[in-house]
Formats: sequence, structure tokens, C-alpha cells
Amino acid sequence: MGGRWMKTLSSLFNNNNHRRILTPSIKPHFPFFINRFLTVAAIPYPDPIDFDHTRGFGAPDDDPSVKIPIKAFFLSTSINLKGIQADNPRNIVPPSSRSALNYVALRFCNFNLDANGHGFHVKASSCRYMVVYQYGSAVLFNIDDHEVDLYLQLVKRHASGLLSEMVKDDYAIREKPQLVEDMQGGPDYIVLKSLDTDGIRLIGSVLGQSIALDYFVSQVDGLVEEFAGINRGMEKTGTFTMDKKKLLQLVGKANSNLADVILKVGLFERSEIAWRDAKYAQIYEYLREEYEVAQRFGNLDYKLKFVEHNIHFLQEVLQNRKSDFLEWCIIGLLTIENVISIYEILKDSNAVS
Repeated sequence: MGGRWMKTLSSLFNNNNHRRILTPSIKPHFPFFINRFLTVAAIPYPDPIDFDHTRGFGAPDDDPSVKIPIKAFFLSTSINLKGIQADNPRNIVPPSSRSALNYVALRFCNFNLDANGHGFHVKASSCRYMVVYQYGSAVLFNIDDHEVDLYLQLVKRHASGLLSEMVKDDYAIREKPQLVEDMQGGPDYIVLKSLDTDGIRLIGSVLGQSIALDYFVSQVDGLVEEFAGINRGMEKTGTFTMDKKKLLQLVGKANSNLADVILKVGLFERSEIAWRDAKYAQIYEYLREEYEVAQRFGNLDYKLKFVEHNIHFLQEVLQNRKSDFLEWCIIGLLTIENVISIYEILKDSNAVS
């Protein structure tokens, strides 16, 4: 009997396939504690590449999809992408096109990519990703809440114009290989057959623009409220107390917000990834519709038109004030000139008499 145990143990541990599970016909021949040891040792663990730290070693039976959380942040008005690339050369994901100049994608894995060779395929759900945009957004994929600050510190070291309070949004991807379509929408998440780096870039671009748009909308809302307060004061007093310098500052703020949304954020620029592949075009259009990007920009533009109307009105009021002041100055000078002329006439008349 002892010989049989040794022979079976030897065949178990010398076998190259460590995922082999013992058959029921062999198990009853061992004592309980050896049966327990062999059963635990033979549990089929997944490869490290298939491990998803957000879901553990497998999804629940009632949900075969893998959930990948996404966190989008708008944290500054400008980020130095070259500095981030210089600090993280091994984590850079090569850009998909030469036109990708306003962002950098970083990949963080628990295994050495270089050691696996160029033909090694990396599943996106097995790594952490961060896409950083020059205009101030950072989108994090597959990163837990307690790790967020560590990754954001990599960005803040190269950011200028840091906000006192970051703007944040949450989303999620469900990776479901059994899905018939390329994608399927859901409440606060999107279902994909598979997620790759192009998908990460595409989804990150929409979420980064959306969170930046939230910030600029809040800035314009502040301008609208300020002009509403001025109008309420004019309604009560019939005048307003604002110098030209303050008004010009408001004009500059309104114009810079509009320029940043259109030029820096690139809200209406074409996506190269979506243009190349219809699958990504469908995802891109769905997300832009889901986040109501066009509608929100329309509301922003309407508010800026309200601000512009008030600026023109107040400029006219200030110009009229200046004109009135100049008119009174001219009247004063003419009055002084007339007084002097009358004085000289009277003086001459007295001298003759």
C-alpha cells in the first residue's frame, strides 16, 4: 500500500500539468489528510494574465462578465505630457496614430512585459491603465479607490493650475466574451466583447472631455450668476458699480472658457480610432450620446451668449458714462471760457469809461 502512495505522489508532482485533478477512483485509497492536501494542491488557478484584481479569481455564476471600473478626474488646467513620459518610460503605451498629441496612455501590470517577448498578448482587464490629457483630465481604468491617489500623484507632479477641488466621475466596463454584438449599453456602464488599448483610448477620450466640460460649465455658471447679481442690483438702484477693468476681466474669462472647450479639449475633433473601425465608431457615438456631450455644449454656448449680451450692455453703459463725462467736461470748459470772455469785456468797458 505504501508503494502505491509513493508511486501516485511521484506521478502527481512530476506531471507537467499542475492543473490535473485527481479522479475519484484514486482518492479513496489515501488517508483523509492526504486526500485533503492533494485536492487543494490540484485546484486550477488561472494564469496571472487572466487575473482581474477587481473581481478576484473569477466572476459570480450569475454574471459571467468581468467588471472594469473607470474613474475620470479633471484636476488642473494644463499637464506636461513630456514630463510624464520621461518619468514613466516603461509604462508608456505606444500611440495608435501620429495625431495623438494631446494625451499619453500608461499601462501598469503585475508582471514583466519585456520578459514575455513581443508576441505576448496582454488582456486589458489584467492591467491598470491611466490616460492623461494635456488639458487637465486623467482617466483611470481598473484601479481601486485606495490606489487612486498614488496614480494621481504621478500626474500632479507635472500639472500646472491645480484645482482646489477636483471634478470626478465614475463609469464602468463589463467585458463579456459571450456577447453577440460588439457592444451593449447599460446604466452607468458599457458591455464589450473584449477591451483593448484602442478601446481604452477611445472611452478615455469621451470621459476626459465630459469631465472637463463639467468644469467649464461650472465656470460659466459662475459668470452667469455674477451677471445675474449685477442685473438684480440695477433693478433696485437703477445703476451699477463696476469699473472697466473688472468688466474686461469677465470678458477674458468668458472668451478663454469657450476657447479651451473648443481648442484645448477638442470637443468636436474627429476621433482617429472611431474613424478607422466601425466597431469603435459605434462605441464613440454611444458614449457621446450617453454623456450628452453635444447637448451640454449647446447649453454652455447658450449661457455664454447670455454673458456676451450682458457684457455688451454693460460696455455700452460704461461708454455712455464716459461720453456723459466728456460732455460735462466740454460744457464746463465752455462755461469757463464764456465767464472769462465776459470778465474781459466788462474789464475793457470799465477801462474806457
